[in-house]
Amino acid sequence: MTTSSGTTTSIREATPEDAAALAGVHVRSWQAAYRDLLPGPYLDSLDPEERAAVWHDRLTAPDRPTVLLATEADGRVVAFSCLRAWPGEEPEESEIPEESGASHASDGTDGTDALDPTTTAELAALYALPEVWGTGVGRSLLAASTEVLVTAGFRTAVLWVFADNTRGRRFYEAAGWRPDGRAVRDVTGGRELEELRYRRELFD
Repeated sequence: MTTSSGTTTSIREATPEDAAALAGVHVRSWQAAYRDLLPGPYLDSLDPEERAAVWHDRLTAPDRPTVLLATEADGRVVAFSCLRAWPGEEPEESEIPEESGASHASDGTDGTDALDPTTTAELAALYALPEVWGTGVGRSLLAASTEVLVTAGFRTAVLWVFADNTRGRRFYEAAGWRPDGRAVRDVTGGRELEELRYRRELFD
């Protein structure tokens, strides 16, 4: 595809050799997108090398997720998404969570979840370098990710997003995602934030 800035990008599946590039996008995206949500010292301490090791482990695991990359003509990775079957639980803890993470507390629901893990997928992450925000890269990657899930036979997809992540919520809502009423309280970088679950039916 050609972005609004005139740059040509393509989408492909990630390999373990892409771990460092993935980590760079992940860290830079967090540092830019969440500057007003999370403490500066926490964001500044995020280490791409440490994150690269995590992504390498994920991409070589027997149950590895599907990770799609958006790359420019010179091969530079500018965005990625991470897809997996719905784990049937709240977001997992990790040093840089997919959207958020650490210790989650319920919003008062009874903890039951009507989602069927055999037909429900999770968009565990979708991040882009700040210089490509608004160029169409993210929209194309989200569309490609949805297509992969449909081809794999999933009927429903869900994701988690910070309640105060206005840009992210607008992005997903423009693509047909909607909050489904599920929320958790999350502590990341020493700050408690609310996280909302969004859902989209893949066969409307």
